Amino acid sequence: MQYRQIAPGIEVSEVGFGNWTVTTGWWGDYTEDEAIALHRAAFDAGITFFDTSNAYREGYAEQVLGRALGDVRDSIVIATKFGYELESTNSRRGQQERPHRTDIPYVRAALEDSLRRLGVDTIDVWQLHNPRMAHLDDDDLFAFLEQVKAEGKIRSYGIALGPKIGWLDEGVRGMRTRAGIDVLHMIYNLLEQDPGRELLSVAAETGVKTIVRVPHSSGMLEGNLTEDTVFPANDHRRHRPRSWLVEGVRKVAALDFLTADMTLGQAALKWILADPGVATTLPNIYGDEQLKEFAAAPDQRDLTADELQRVANLYADNFGVVPEVDQATKVNA
Repeated sequence: MQYRQIAPGIEVSEVGFGNWTVTTGWWGDYTEDEAIALHRAAFDAGITFFDTSNAYREGYAEQVLGRALGDVRDSIVIATKFGYELESTNSRRGQQERPHRTDIPYVRAALEDSLRRLGVDTIDVWQLHNPRMAHLDDDDLFAFLEQVKAEGKIRSYGIALGPKIGWLDEGVRGMRTRAGIDVLHMIYNLLEQDPGRELLSVAAETGVKTIVRVPHSSGMLEGNLTEDTVFPANDHRRHRPRSWLVEGVRKVAALDFLTADMTLGQAALKWILADPGVATTLPNIYGDEQLKEFAAAPDQRDLTADELQRVANLYADNFGVVPEVDQATKVNA
């Protein structure tokens, strides 16, 4: 494992562990004991960065993280998130986004609740979860973040962009107008390079470090999907259009040149880590096999300049893949 700085005085492993995979039910069901065991295995593999959110099953994910790694607290970096109204659960359907809530009394209470669930005195990286422009323009909110940082409740803060790939304007606004932001958390991978490329450019200008999630494009860059893959009923990818699967598999076929001496999953992480502005990556780790493979990625050789250019050329040409038309679209046309 290799390590990088994510904020002043805070160093993290280049591969981190996002515990939404084992606590939200989107990647299958895990018992608490199973989730805790995978956290411990990640730590034993050299992973020191653990990312969660108070919104993941209304705080359950934070509790799991605290129970799993409380005895090694001084050896890990904990990142969590805030900004959603947790009490809105009953009014939501499926994966519908819950409403935000960022008034100061509510946010302070959310901070205290996260500290309690995690079993810690301070949060290393506290992230505003999927912010809109109004949140980034809220002077009172950012004054509060500075205040709790001075109090020692948090060590640094940042913004986690989403919920879907995009939010370019929000990321740029945050980095350019809020000097206290140390960290930007975003989607970025070989197959989904925009708007990440522009966000990385602005991050370099402003000195902000990045956390990259979905580095394997929801499993596509793990290299084990085919056009005939059928996802389980409780797998969120089951709801994607078939074109996502068909086009993705065909694009991945063009990346075989990266796999002569490492797996595609490792090459996908090395491609992201080729940018020095990336502090850490959050692959979806949902079993021991993925954990061993991804934790070993930083120790693989760096991609060459020629390989990086070849990827850039492929991306510019959509990897030579003609967009697929979903059968449902054909029927409704």
